[in-house]
Amino acid sequence: MKIQLEQIGKKFNTEWIFRDVIFTFDKNSISVILGRNGSGKSTLLQIVAGNLLPSSGKIIYTRDGQTIHGDEIFRHLTMVAPYLELIEDFTLNEMLEFHFSFKHYLPGYDLASVTNLLHFPTMKHKQIRQFSSGMKQRVKLVLAILSDVPLILLDEPAMNLDKPGIDWYHGLVNEFAGNRTIIICSNLHQTESAFATKALQIEEYK
Repeated sequence: MKIQLEQIGKKFNTEWIFRDVIFTFDKNSISVILGRNGSGKSTLLQIVAGNLLPSSGKIIYTRDGQTIHGDEIFRHLTMVAPYLELIEDFTLNEMLEFHFSFKHYLPGYDLASVTNLLHFPTMKHKQIRQFSSGMKQRVKLVLAILSDVPLILLDEPAMNLDKPGIDWYHGLVNEFAGNRTIIICSNLHQTESAFATKALQIEEYK
């Protein structure tokens, strides 16, 4: 999927968070949105996801030569973000089954094989509320990356992960990025998005 930002701006009340962003997220690429905390990275990602409307400009989504309307973009993406929570009353298996009732697994994967990727098999019948913050982050990442969608949005994907968890996340992206477009928000470029080939510096658009 190709995503073109054409003079995108966002303001809250009278304050512009960013304005006149011109950028293209190329098809089948990994890009990163860089900036300090509070610089507007997450806001821009939510605009790309269709969760927020821009105050100015427009976004063009193109997949296989066809333009996708912004109201339909949610069908084509998954997203990981600190403000998007798992359902803590669900067990791990229930959470996976619920998510994949809306999204398809990547070809060749199913409940058992996705669970195995998490590397905590004894927890599959435990409620999510019993998981550590790092385990919850792994679940979020597996739900997003193992879904058969062309666009994956990752906001601070290394949050709550220790060194082995970060290595696991890197392996997940390297193995399953495939022919998909991945956009990562980060203020820790090397930790979260060392594999990115293109960067948008959000603070250049203040």
